[in-house]
Amino acid sequence: MLDVEDLRTFIEVVDAGGLTPAAHRLGLSKSIVSRRLARLESELGAQLLVRTTRGIGLTEAGATFREHAGRVAAEIDAAREAISPEGDVRGRLRISVPLSFGATHLAPVLAELASRHPKLQVHAAYSDRFVDLVGEGFDAAVRLGYLPDSSLVARRIAPIRGKLVASPAYIAARGTPRSPAELIHHEALMQGPRDWRLLHGDQVISIHPQGRFLADNGQALVAAALAGLGIAMLPDFLTDPHVATGALVPVVADYPVPEAGLFVVRPPGDCVPRKVRVLTDILIETFSSAANRVSIAVSA
Repeated sequence: MLDVEDLRTFIEVVDAGGLTPAAHRLGLSKSIVSRRLARLESELGAQLLVRTTRGIGLTEAGATFREHAGRVAAEIDAAREAISPEGDVRGRLRISVPLSFGATHLAPVLAELASRHPKLQVHAAYSDRFVDLVGEGFDAAVRLGYLPDSSLVARRIAPIRGKLVASPAYIAARGTPRSPAELIHHEALMQGPRDWRLLHGDQVISIHPQGRFLADNGQALVAAALAGLGIAMLPDFLTDPHVATGALVPVVADYPVPEAGLFVVRPPGDCVPRKVRVLTDILIETFSSAANRVSIAVSA
C-alpha cells in the first residue's frame, strides 16, 4: 500500500530538483528522504527518478506518476480540510515574501498567523527574487508592484505607493531634475533594466533610466541614495524616515509614481487551500484598513 508521506516526499524531491533541497524543505534528513523514495519505487515496482549532472531527473514512469501524484496529494489535502474543524488549519504553508518589506512588515504578521494556528507550519523564504511558485513548491507569495500576466491567481490586498528620491549632496552636485525627460541625464539607482513609469495627469510616461549602480534589494538602493550616488525609485516605508530628517529629498514630485498593489499570489486552481485563505485574511486584516495601511513603492 502506498504511503501518503512517501508520495509527498517524491513530489517534493521532483519540485526541489534534488534530495538535499527536498530534505531541507521537509525538515528531514537526506537519508530519510532517500528511504522513502526507495520504498515508494519498491511498492510501485518502477524506477521513478534518475541522477543527472544537474541533480534529479524523472524517468518516463516518474513523469507519469508525478502528474497523478500531484492530484492525489491535492485531493487528500482537500479531504482533510473538509473534515477538520473550521479553526483547525494544519499542514505546511511555504510562502515567498520580499526581503526588505518582508523583514520589517510581514514577519510580525506571519508570527501572528502561526500563533493563531498552532498546527500550521509556516515556512517563509525572504528574497526579492520572483520565485517560480509551482516549480519551486511554494503555496503562495506576497508580491509588490505591478504583476505581469501569468497563470497565477492574484488577490490585491492594498494599494502601494513610492517616489523618486535623491540626497541633497547629489542635487547640489548635479542639479534638480524638473521633468521625466531630464531624468535620463542623471544617474539612476535601479533594481534592474526596467523602465520607470510616472504620471502626468492621466497619462503614463515611461522613461528608460541609465545608471551604473544596480542592486536587487531596496535597502541597498537606500544606502546608495544616501551616499549621493544618484536618484532612486524607492518604497515609502524605506524613504519616509530619511525624507523626514532631510537626508533624502523627493524629486520630480509633479510626476508621481502610479499606484501599484500589494498582492497574494498562488498557483492556479479552483480550490483555495485553507492555509492560503487564512494567510490572505490576516494580510487583509493587517494592511487593508485605513488605520493600518502602509505605503510601499513599486521597487520594494
